[in-house]
Order: sequence, then structure tokens, then C-alpha cells
Amino acid sequence: MPTECIPYQETGYFTPIICDYLAEKSSLQPFYHRFPKLENFEAQLLEKKESSLTNASQRAILSKALLAQYEKVATSEKTKQNIEKLATENTFTITTGHQLNLFTGPLYFLYKIISAINLTTELKEKYPNYEFVPIYWMASEDHDFDEISFFNFKDQKLRWKREASGAVGELSTEGLDEVFSKFSKALGNSNNAKYLQSLFEDGYIKHDNLTDATRYIANELFKQYGLVIVDGNDAALKELYIPFIENELFQQTSHKKVTETAKKLTKASDDYQIQVNPREINLFYINDGIRERIVEQDGVFGVYNTSVRWNAETLKAELHTHPERFSPNALLRPLYQEIILPNLCYIGGGGELAYWFELKSYFEAVNVTFPILLLRNSVVLKTSKQSKKMEKLNIFNRDLFLPKDDFITKKVKELSKIDIDFTPQKEHLKQQFKDLYKLAEQTDKSFIGAVAAQEKKQLKGLKHLEKRLLKAQKRMLKDKVSRSRDIQKQLFPKNTLQERKQNFSEFYLEYGENLIPTLVEQLQPLQGEFLVLEL
Repeated sequence: MPTECIPYQETGYFTPIICDYLAEKSSLQPFYHRFPKLENFEAQLLEKKESSLTNASQRAILSKALLAQYEKVATSEKTKQNIEKLATENTFTITTGHQLNLFTGPLYFLYKIISAINLTTELKEKYPNYEFVPIYWMASEDHDFDEISFFNFKDQKLRWKREASGAVGELSTEGLDEVFSKFSKALGNSNNAKYLQSLFEDGYIKHDNLTDATRYIANELFKQYGLVIVDGNDAALKELYIPFIENELFQQTSHKKVTETAKKLTKASDDYQIQVNPREINLFYINDGIRERIVEQDGVFGVYNTSVRWNAETLKAELHTHPERFSPNALLRPLYQEIILPNLCYIGGGGELAYWFELKSYFEAVNVTFPILLLRNSVVLKTSKQSKKMEKLNIFNRDLFLPKDDFITKKVKELSKIDIDFTPQKEHLKQQFKDLYKLAEQTDKSFIGAVAAQEKKQLKGLKHLEKRLLKAQKRMLKDKVSRSRDIQKQLFPKNTLQERKQNFSEFYLEYGENLIPTLVEQLQPLQGEFLVLEL
């Protein structure tokens, strides 16, 4: 199966902060704990093992809560065993998280989870005396419905149209029968189409809320690999979080520490952008279909946009009675995850890792082990037919990552029988003007300005001619350029990475049950390169 690996830094699709992280630049080292190398996991494992947060009673609570979450889920024996293993002291997790996107959303949902699965396999080979469990953390408490309410299929945006408020995981699946109808018509009648139809129907039509539907679909896709799916919106798990919620409400340590770290990040490099700005209180309150921020003013606490109010004493009482009503925002969710899981590593996209970099000093302040951070695998999938077309048109995989205009210019120059590059002529012209400058210095120095102006004018003329010739060649080579550009558009839809736009269903329709095993076989989470994979 033909593959090519391209360093992330050479793709043009990753931010300076991520490129510097991958290069282990010294400017970024204060903002993470250990770099994701196989040999670094032993120290991480021992540090996490010694943490008071991974004691036997806490592990027992985690395992019991997950067994309850899976009570009505038909899963694999491997997943059941992994849940039970979490109660034992020699078991650790590798975690990724994602929103509850409709029908998994973009392709990288698969790549995140497969990265976690494959890393647990590598760790088990390296450290056979320990057990490693892949975790998918569902962002069931998120409230951004617009981001998750659609998926793309064959240039169609299949959107779930409804009003929504509160935590998305609690949303009723009512109305998804309309999406199911449109999706079914677009799929066709092949065996793979029928599987996708049944997966959607069993997930969304036969489950009452978005959390249960998403768990069902992720479990169906990955249960054979022992994936454990965690819903953090759980009263038993939130009880473990109570001391840290109190810290957030009354000491507001996260605001102080993250603000300090954000300033240090921007000082470390002008290219580093702050991903998340902290609030004074980074918690939401969930109840009766609402999810609103908790705010404080002059010692009075309240829920934004509501009449709910507490003083410090009544707020503590509410927290201890109903911890499930207190929900971390994007900045605080990583801490919650690391508190309840015996976790070694978090796997995320570039944007996610960028906000994790803001959190290290906060974790240290509240005495929680900071995990290893790993950039998820990224992949471009192409068919053998597309590969053959690329070969005929002399398109290399690396060419595809170029911006559209640069890609077209490169192809025109390669296809043209005329040398469109006027660099030799420009250099020759510059050399002629060097002689004129020497002459001007020997005669009348006031002549130098006129020489410089003429040089600038003639170089500009050459550039203009070069552009005119390129444009003429584009017209002459229109057919081949158009076919080359069609390939790039197929593999980089909307001029962005395929994994950010396309849904797995398009590829499952073609490759069926071989799709995920093939990805599991090919993705190497610690390789640190972008994979171009011919299916």
C-alpha cells in the first residue's frame, strides 16, 4: 500500500507554535512536561503512579462509573476488560477528546482515536508489565451546537436544523430522521451504503439523546480495539472534581496562572498566538436545559443570564449536593480529565495543543501531573485511480500541499516547453547596471539616481513580461493545468486539508470494513510526520 511521509513543518498547514514544538525548540520547552518519545513514558508513568489522584478508591469509582455508562451498550469483551483494568494500579490511559459532531464530523475524528489506540499498542510492547487503555473523551458538556450540527457528504452539507441550548450531550435526537432520509438517498444501495444507513439509524433514531447516540457510533466503529468512551457529565466522576471546583470558585487559581503563562508565551515568540483567554471563573452551571457561566461580583455568585444567586456558603452546599451541575469550560476540562483518569498522554490537534501549553503552571499550582502532549496523526487519503492520474500529470504528493496559485504556477512551468523563469535575464541586467554604477561614480555621482531608477524600471518590465508569458502559457496548457488542479481540489477540498472537511462515510462507501483496519495498520502516532496514503 503506497505511502509517503512529509514532515509537518513542510506542509504549510501547521502554526509556528506547533512546528516549534515538533522541533523541540528551547523557547517552548517551559510550557510542556515531557516530549512524546517512547522512552519518556516510563518517567511519566512512574510520576502518575505516585500521584494521590490514582489511588485504589479513586480508580474503583472511575471503573464503576464507566460500567454504569456502558450498562446498556453492547460492546466487545476487550472494552469490558479495559474498563475493569482501570481499577488496577498498573493500568494507565492514553486519551483523546472530541465534540459530539454529527456522524463523527470530519475525518480527523478517526485519526485522533486511532492515534490513541496505536499508542497503547506501542506502549504495551515497550512496557509489558503495565496495561494501557485508549480513551475517547466525549465533549458532552459543550454547548456550541452550530459546530457539531452537520457533516459533509459528497459536496453536500447535511445539517440538523433545530433550536438548541444547554449541554449538547443532553439534546434530544428529535429531528434527525430528516437528516437520515437525505443521507440514505445520497448513499445508494450497495452493501456498504446499507451498513452506513443502519449505523446512522441505530445511533440517532434509536437513541434518545446525543451522548448515547455518539457513544453507540464510536463504540461500533472501534469496540474491537478496546476503546473506552468516557462521558464526563457524570455525578460520581464530578464528586472527584469537587476540591478543584472549590479552588476555581474561591481562589481562582486558573485565571492567575493561565494569564501569567499566556504573557510568557507571547514573549517567547511573536509568532505564538494565545488560543484561550481565561475568565475569573472558568465554570458553567448546568440545570434544566441551560448551560451558563458562573460569575461573581462583590461576594455574590450567580449564573449568567438567570436569576440564580448564591453566597459562598450556599454555593458550597449546592456544589456538594449537586456536583454534576458544575461544568468546566474548554480551559478547565483538561484538568478534570487528568484528575479522574490515570492518564499519561493527551492526543489532540494543533489548536488543542496550543491551549494545553497555557496550562502547565496551573497544573503545577494545583499539584496535578501534566500529561505528555502528542499531535494526532494527519492523513491525506487517495485512491489508486487518483494516483495514476497524478503519475500521468507528473504531480508529486508534496505538490498538493502548495497554495492553489503556487501549485498552478509550478505545473505551468513544468509543462511549458518555454523557460518562463526570467531569473538569468534579471541577473544579467543587474550585472550590466553594476557597470553603469561604476561609470557614474567615476564621472558624475548625480547620475547614480538616474541609473537606479532605470534599473528598477527595467527589472519591473522583465517581471511584467514574465507574468504575461506565464499567463499565456496557462491558456495554452489549460487542459493539463485544469486536470492537475482537479486532482488537488479532490484531495484538498475548499483549499484545505481533506481531514478537516470530508466525513469518513465517503471512504467507507468505497472501502467498507477494511477502512479502519487499514488506518490502524498504517498510522504511527510517534512518527511525527504527515501521511499520504493510497487506499
